[in-house]
Amino acid sequence: MGGRAAVVHEEPTTGLHIRDIPRELLARVPAEQRGPGLGRDAVRLLLSRGGTRVSLHAFRELPHLLRAGDVLVVNTSATLAAAVDARLGGEALVVHFSTRGDDGRWAVELRAPAGGGTTRPRPGGPAGAVVELPGGRRLVLEEPLAAGADRLWWARPSPVRPSTARPSPVPYGVPELLREHGRPIRYAYTEREQPLPVYQTVFAVPEPDGSGSAEMPSAGRPFTAELVARLVSRGVQFAPLTLHTGVASQEAHEPPYPERYSVPATTAALVNAARAGGGRVIAVGTTAVRALESAADPRGVVRAAGGWTDLVVTPERGVRVVDGLLTGLHEPGASHLLMLEAVAGRAAVRLGYAQALARHCLWHEFGDVHLLLRDDNRH
Repeated sequence: MGGRAAVVHEEPTTGLHIRDIPRELLARVPAEQRGPGLGRDAVRLLLSRGGTRVSLHAFRELPHLLRAGDVLVVNTSATLAAAVDARLGGEALVVHFSTRGDDGRWAVELRAPAGGGTTRPRPGGPAGAVVELPGGRRLVLEEPLAAGADRLWWARPSPVRPSTARPSPVPYGVPELLREHGRPIRYAYTEREQPLPVYQTVFAVPEPDGSGSAEMPSAGRPFTAELVARLVSRGVQFAPLTLHTGVASQEAHEPPYPERYSVPATTAALVNAARAGGGRVIAVGTTAVRALESAADPRGVVRAAGGWTDLVVTPERGVRVVDGLLTGLHEPGASHLLMLEAVAGRAAVRLGYAQALARHCLWHEFGDVHLLLRDDNRH
């Protein structure tokens, strides 16, 4: 793949797609591990202003690219050590714990070990199958998360012997299982396994019940405490919310499943005040867009809200609150690309990705980031 020309192309019914990403543009290690003296913020920032202007910057320049009165909406969900070794009969598996349901079940993805700490796809199920977990626990697979799809399944955790179960506020101690036996979900393009702190953002706040994200809200990863302080001193405000992300798939880009979120009243007030005063509302990550837009009414007024959201932001639906989006570079066919179009327009996304390829930007959670700002003339 690395020797072929990268191509950006459009498909009229499914939106913008990117293909033929050279292998050398896949970020294999975090920025701070690429050389001495580097920090998390040692990534590049591609800035798209409408469909005609793109520029490339160091991420540390972000305070100079924003202005007083802007609000950065950040996701405070902590990343879980969501991958656990398991067995189904005589078969070795890796279970990716995705989302905790209200009824005590978990949405899980079963993966096959691929060597070197990586995994490959495996069909889910069958219903009734019992997956053996470390520490005398097990999962009973019950049904697919969505009709007609078998990648993610609802599974009920339970102890092998009920008498051995320890009391826990969470059914059968899945958070304890992840803390004791889990590791961060890793994809094959990365060079090696990384400890959990590498996958935590500076904004992460652990939940008392052990909830969190199966995969890192990675747009927030390049921020450091020092950079946050510089942004605040420039007059940029931070508005926190929470959306616990489930597992993504690098092989099948389904629309996002429902996820649990919470937008506090203080964040709603900050965002509404910024909009009323002419400030821009810039989401840090697609998760922040999903949560914030789920809490907005048709006029764009945000209210405190929480629960489950199944919102899928598309160009047809549009955005009501968000003026900009800071995000990573997404895979071919990813549904997130439609969200980018909803924020900035197809021309901006197409031009931005063409420049990302031409400027040799790095993809994925350890890679470079892309700030897309709405073209006010388009609205």
